Amino acid sequence: MAEKPPPPALSTVPLEPGLYVVATPIGNLRDITLRALDVLAGADLILAEDTRVTGKLLAAYGLSKPLERYDEHAAQRARPKVLVALAEGRRVALVSDAGTPLISDPGYRLVREVIEQGQKVIPIPGASASLAALCVAGLPTDRFLFAGFPPHKAQARRAFYTELAAQRASLVFYEGASRLGASLADMAAAFGPREAVVARELTKLYETVTRGTLDVLAANPALASPKGEVVIVVAPSALEAATADDADAALIEALGRVGPAEAASEVAGALGLPRRDLYRRALELKGAR
Repeated sequence: MAEKPPPPALSTVPLEPGLYVVATPIGNLRDITLRALDVLAGADLILAEDTRVTGKLLAAYGLSKPLERYDEHAAQRARPKVLVALAEGRRVALVSDAGTPLISDPGYRLVREVIEQGQKVIPIPGASASLAALCVAGLPTDRFLFAGFPPHKAQARRAFYTELAAQRASLVFYEGASRLGASLADMAAAFGPREAVVARELTKLYETVTRGTLDVLAANPALASPKGEVVIVVAPSALEAATADDADAALIEALGRVGPAEAASEVAGALGLPRRDLYRRALELKGAR
């Protein structure tokens, strides 16, 4: 973490009861907002993905508050206690280890149950790795899709990318650093040589932003298995919507070389159409030949 900043002047206005969804730093401690510090200082309870990480953040700003673990393993056990606290008029803050809670982090079910109970949910916006990467990517921002973490296994990951190939939006992914090289290669196969950006360790000491086409990025040895947190932004599809005739022509050509299943996968990646529909059509075309 960055050098310890001086403690800011906190608001003296008391918090109203409710669940506060609080964004925290993604790297540099000064990513925190003044309003987030007001909420953390005024909360009766802080739900933390990792209490050790949040404890360090609180200590950096001279704060000390009750912390409760709230991650994918502890969430089911913790939720009833949280709902009771809110029903009693308490003020509860939900944070993740870094960035905005619920963005590839626990919290969705809690927010839904708090809403169903009739309690307030208050957003405290701030740092987000996905938005930070999108802002520095130099790719279209008028429409974007946050797709989260790709599957770990190669076959599932390739299918995942194939389904997104026709999206007319910039695509934003989080990826584990150890899988980055393999993931970029799978993207290059599914999306073609589109422009893309790999943003690593955003707002931290060793922040790097690497730009290029997916095939070039996939061949970059520095991106094979780097250290740190990684966000990938990929340019939108430039493909025009494929017609049924386009699909049939592509399937007939592919069926001359491979079987229906492989032909469907190949054409799905090339035209950005659903593989399941193409597989049914490939069987029909093969039967008619």
